[in-house]
Amino acid sequence: MDGQAPDVRSLVSEDEWKARCDLAALYRLAHAHGWDDLFFTHFSMRVPGPDEHFLINPFGLLFEDVTASNMVKVDLDGNVLPPSRFGINPAGFVIHSAIHKARPDVKVVMHLHTDQGVAVSAQKRGLLPISQIAMNVFKDVCYHGYEGIALEMDEQTRLVADLGEKHVMILRNHGTLACGDHPFAAYMRLYLLERACKIQVLAQAGGAELIEWDSPMQEKVYSQGEMAFTHELFKEIGWAALRNRANRQSPGYDQ
Repeated sequence: MDGQAPDVRSLVSEDEWKARCDLAALYRLAHAHGWDDLFFTHFSMRVPGPDEHFLINPFGLLFEDVTASNMVKVDLDGNVLPPSRFGINPAGFVIHSAIHKARPDVKVVMHLHTDQGVAVSAQKRGLLPISQIAMNVFKDVCYHGYEGIALEMDEQTRLVADLGEKHVMILRNHGTLACGDHPFAAYMRLYLLERACKIQVLAQAGGAELIEWDSPMQEKVYSQGEMAFTHELFKEIGWAALRNRANRQSPGYDQ
């Protein structure tokens, strides 16, 4: 795979190469968090330019083995485009192609099956406004009912209808998802959601009565933290810091 890197870079635009490096960094960061589920979850990034193409991980490679060069480029019909010698996860295509097609504002989509995320997805009330972390994203959370492993194309219509204009989704009995117009925005939404789910499960395990905040407080906390997802300079600074972390902890992803 290392020998493939120069060839792939020479065959794609500089903008696509940057997207490949950014997406590979997201996979390495997720691995460092322990968010990966072997190779059964997936992140995607829209390829810059007029074509409706996106990048996704090669099916069968662990997150720590994902690199800029082995990312797979596909179109919205599921055709794998050169340069690639890998295939993709069919469920990943169903979920990610639906969102990229319906939401041109979305550049990055991240989907996980963590223990805490699945635990909260199995609760009837879903995410609860019991922590500041939860309220940072609570207003932006939506839900999608379980329909089995996402292999059927007709689920796409219901998935995008449930997502609407929001950026954070809990897939019932399945996992979590976040999206955004920038890798930092998508990452931060998912980071906050995953932490909120973990805090909720820990608080519930304690057995004490939980304090849930009402809508005015939910709105206040959400608006106070919204800059992390919307301010362009904040996103660039935050992403540079995260790329530096990936450089230190998991070198080689950008090859």
